[in-house]
Amino acid sequence: MLAICAGLTGIRLAFEHRFELAVTMVLIAAFLDGIDGRVARMMKGSSKFGEQMDSLADIVNFGVAPALVLYVYVLDQARSFGWIAALLYAIACCLRLARFNVMLEDPNRPPWQSNYFIGVPAPAGAMLVLLPVYLGFLGLTPSKGLAFGVAIYTVAIAFLLVSRLPVYNGKSAGSLVRRDIVMPLILAVVIYVAFLMSFTWHTLTLTALGYVAFLPLSLVAWNRREAADRKAALESQPSEEV
Repeated sequence: MLAICAGLTGIRLAFEHRFELAVTMVLIAAFLDGIDGRVARMMKGSSKFGEQMDSLADIVNFGVAPALVLYVYVLDQARSFGWIAALLYAIACCLRLARFNVMLEDPNRPPWQSNYFIGVPAPAGAMLVLLPVYLGFLGLTPSKGLAFGVAIYTVAIAFLLVSRLPVYNGKSAGSLVRRDIVMPLILAVVIYVAFLMSFTWHTLTLTALGYVAFLPLSLVAWNRREAADRKAALESQPSEEV
């Protein structure tokens, strides 16, 4: 519920042209979305109702809110083209979340594939689609010409949401981290948070660009694992026939 409140408040702040606070509310919603499931599991309060509420909240927070913030900030200067781009992004987010819920119930999915999202996840999509706003806070002035470019960029992010692109989700990372690098990793997280608090828009811009650069690496890792699975299946066939 708190996440939905944050997302809706972000929409209101965008209409009031308080864009920095609007984006901050979307980021707060993303943070709350990241911890609510873990808190529910720790308290043994997970339920189907909670899962559905989480999906509905994600549609508001990572689909509708970013689309409207971006539209009011710059896309409105592209007129109908900008509005269509905002609509496509919001609809793509809905479709992506619906597909995610369906895939959770797929019994034929290999266990290793649970370490990947199919398509860019909704919170990451919100972070990426708001990149033009971060750049605006750093001095890039919104204009009519820029608005058309942002509209094309928004449609591209919408495509990434509904694509079949495998994206590593990091769920298995904790079990793969050696004990001797735990402290350096914690230190790196602390430094990142410090930069996020001190140089918010610079840090978010670099984070978004780094995430885009990470996507091809995720695809390569998926293809290697899939090829290894196919090879193992072919090698096991002769023994099964015998």
